[in-house]
Amino acid sequence: MKKKPTFEKISPDFGSSLLVKQHTLQAQNQRAFWHFHPEIELVYVNKGQGKRHIGNHLSYFNNSMLVLIGSNLPHNGFADRLTTSGSETIVQFLPDFLGDKFMDMPEMKEIENLFQKAKKGILYQPETKKIVGPKIEALIEMEGLPRIYSLLEILHIMSEAKDYTLLNVDGFAFETAPQDSNKIDKVFNYVNKNFKEPISLEEISDVVSMTVPAFCRYFKKATGKTFTKLVNEYRVVHATKLLSESNMSITDICYECGFNNFSHFNNTFNEFTGKSASEYRNQIKLILQQ
Repeated sequence: MKKKPTFEKISPDFGSSLLVKQHTLQAQNQRAFWHFHPEIELVYVNKGQGKRHIGNHLSYFNNSMLVLIGSNLPHNGFADRLTTSGSETIVQFLPDFLGDKFMDMPEMKEIENLFQKAKKGILYQPETKKIVGPKIEALIEMEGLPRIYSLLEILHIMSEAKDYTLLNVDGFAFETAPQDSNKIDKVFNYVNKNFKEPISLEEISDVVSMTVPAFCRYFKKATGKTFTKLVNEYRVVHATKLLSESNMSITDICYECGFNNFSHFNNTFNEFTGKSASEYRNQIKLILQQ
């Protein structure tokens, strides 16, 4: 039987049709688990670092992030680390939170299209992020109709933005039925803690109490990728973190991330990012100098 991510039940505050919450360094969210929910999720991190694990997409972000996650698209928690003045603001609401009739209005067509695109996960670039980010944070202090008005304005801006990337262009999606299995969550957590060391198929299969052949079939069906590819993704994502945040040599980074062969590291890094590690580091330096 196909296993699925954990279903998360979301409850807005009394008298509200959406949930707005904010995590800071002092009150950081620790519930980083593989889950999905019918609510659309808008996430803005103003100062922090972490992994984006949304559907089939895995990458690292440094400093800030704005993403829109559609209904039932599985994802993990995001901010691994917030700076002293950093925060992560999350807005969750059902696609029809204003009612079916309202969403059928011709004026809502662009926002309806936005919700459809969000099923693949949308990552926004700095231009939109600078405009929308403060508006998302302002929702914390609002309530009632002003909060709804402001959310509609945010969604309108995002629906017209051109500076975005779809994260799951292959159309990867999970079924939406609630599932009490936590196998995938166990696998991701285990890899996150141990990717710097060799992880054999026997070892990971044992973690979820399956035979190796059964685990390989199950994992490929549930995630759309092989287990080896997932481990290599975690290693490359960690390499991008070290390339952007440290002065370590690329050779040292290779071994620090769990690769035992420099040529294999180079090929794998290029496969996942489309550029060499040195090109990636130079690109980061240019961005920081701007």
